[in-house]
Amino acid sequence: MASDYSSTLNTVSPKVLNCVYAIRGEIVTHAQILQQELKENPGSHPFNEILYCNIGNPHSLGQKPITFFREVLALCDHPLILDRSETKALFSADSIVRASQILDQIPGRATGSYSHSQGIKGLRDTIASGIEARDGFPADPNDIFLTDGASPAVHMMMQLLIGSENDGILCPIPQYPLYSASITLHGGTHVPYYLDEETGWALEISELENQLKAARSRGVNIRALVVINPGNPTGWVLAEANQREIVEFCRKEGLVLLADEVYQENVYAPDKQFHSFKKISCSMEFGEKDISLVSFHSASKGYYGECGKRGGYMEFTGFSPEIREQMYKVASVNLCSNISGQILTSLIMSPPKVGDESYESFSVEKEAILSSLARRAKILEDAFNSMEGVTCKKAEGALYSFPRINLPGKAIKAAEEAKTAPDAFYARRLLDATGIVVVPGSGFGQRLGTWHFRCTILPQEEKIPAIVSRLTQFHKQFMDEFRG
Repeated sequence: MASDYSSTLNTVSPKVLNCVYAIRGEIVTHAQILQQELKENPGSHPFNEILYCNIGNPHSLGQKPITFFREVLALCDHPLILDRSETKALFSADSIVRASQILDQIPGRATGSYSHSQGIKGLRDTIASGIEARDGFPADPNDIFLTDGASPAVHMMMQLLIGSENDGILCPIPQYPLYSASITLHGGTHVPYYLDEETGWALEISELENQLKAARSRGVNIRALVVINPGNPTGWVLAEANQREIVEFCRKEGLVLLADEVYQENVYAPDKQFHSFKKISCSMEFGEKDISLVSFHSASKGYYGECGKRGGYMEFTGFSPEIREQMYKVASVNLCSNISGQILTSLIMSPPKVGDESYESFSVEKEAILSSLARRAKILEDAFNSMEGVTCKKAEGALYSFPRINLPGKAIKAAEEAKTAPDAFYARRLLDATGIVVVPGSGFGQRLGTWHFRCTILPQEEKIPAIVSRLTQFHKQFMDEFRG
């Protein structure tokens, strides 16, 4: 007799069943089917390739890795070639020196070894120095936990903060669905606060106050506030004054501030600048006893886009030694993060400097990627705003556009008949007609009665005109079909 586990979902945890992560949801599953059909039967669809604009995955869409980073990683993974004469001809001198220095910090000089559960001490020293250089305030390597990207760090914090469904986390709407998914998986309550689309997705303190008060009146114990800056999916970059208000709000209400800062290198608006919440808090002269702050960073975004290397860190400040011990225990359960990701994270926080052999080529590569992303963001913004019934706020940062679509009543009715959300209906039709994969706004959360989708700005610049052409042509046909 077959096990119950082979035939029913009744044996699966309700936390898993209730968890939703639209970025790799039904639309993407369908796209993968179409991709296989194109491979097996070229010409079977009205497009010749699938363009995955659903996820911030730069290298999959053609972005090249940063040469210096890859040189150091290669040498660390194969140290036997460090002393070969031909290595000096193939690798820059500073990458050879950096790899040798890093290997000296790794147990057994082997990237296949376990490390300390918080990450290799020497690499945490480097990252702390990078944080100090960025912010102008001291950073302690003992506050840093190296993780397999930012996502595991978020899960670790949810494990630490959530004890029952009475524990709530304030999260932005729209939000990166990692947060709502992880809150659900760990059995907590997602308490949304709404960003103001009319003012370009601004974060209003009055909205935080209202949602906090309402949640507490329902008996929810709000433990933390999530802020994503620059915003995902909105692209909004917080002003320094607004950040000060947020820090003061968390201090006053006794909330842990969870600062998702993985897009800190991706700022395109000339009048905006990234400031870490650590820097803001320190500039307000708040110390360890004033506010608990966790800052997340990742090697997956920025100009590096190394999603598959799974590197990242969280800086864990303002917690008692007893709580720090519990976080270390959580980290220890996972043994350690992968060593290549640890190395890469140290490199992005300490790239080549003036005078290093790689500095000029590194600077050229970095500037080329960031300036191209800025151009792509503007082209897509203009294209969306030229489409009937579509409005798109300026992407000041991050890697996405989040246009709002005013769908005709007939389209909404057709979606209801298909038992799907109207924006998911639109996204599915877009995929079937063009091969372009976007994520419905309902996967991120949105105000009732509004519909959006998230589209990355990551397809290579030479492909953007063709994508815009496909999008605008599809949208016109869609509106003509359902208008009236």
